[in-house]
Amino acid sequence: MEFICKTLSTKPIAHVDHFTPEMLGTAELAEEVHLDGSGKLVEITGCSSPGRTVSIVVRGSNKLVIEEVERSIHDALCVIRCLVKKRVLIAGGGAPEIELAVRLAEYSRTLAGMEAYCVRAYADALEVIPSTLAENADLNPISTVTELRNRHAHGDKMAGINVRKGGISNILEELVAQPLLVSISALTLATDRVRSILKIDDVVNTR
Repeated sequence: MEFICKTLSTKPIAHVDHFTPEMLGTAELAEEVHLDGSGKLVEITGCSSPGRTVSIVVRGSNKLVIEEVERSIHDALCVIRCLVKKRVLIAGGGAPEIELAVRLAEYSRTLAGMEAYCVRAYADALEVIPSTLAENADLNPISTVTELRNRHAHGDKMAGINVRKGGISNILEELVAQPLLVSISALTLATDRVRSILKIDDVVNTR
């Protein structure tokens, strides 16, 4: 219902008393269309003032394939949404996370006590992302992250895990990038959750 309202540039009406001209939309035809025996859908054509909506018909051999395609489309739309909100791309392949981990580890050595421990733990947590990427690419996560850390420590900031070639390379030259907003949101959310947990003084068990 919400999508149809956006398409017709109208608003949903909950009561008959609200049937006023400014709340209504018009279309020439609304019909049920059969898709060669594989399903059916409702097609609305001839909208007088069409909204900015798009319908995507997904077809597959089974429900599992359709659900996978739907998830892929959703992921692609989320990337586009992130780029619209913040039009900045950064290197992918775990390069930003390992660069932050290396710099935070260096910074932790200038601190003392609990602050140094916390900053170092944050740096170690960031290495989980490139380690997971390496493991998913069927690489040795320990040796891959060690080499990646070493290259970033020597100033190679664009070094990242190349899943296609199965190694480490300049990830921007391979055109592997990600929206900045994704990394910022992930780090902000994870940090907020940790701060919330650290504020807990005691736990009361209930049955």
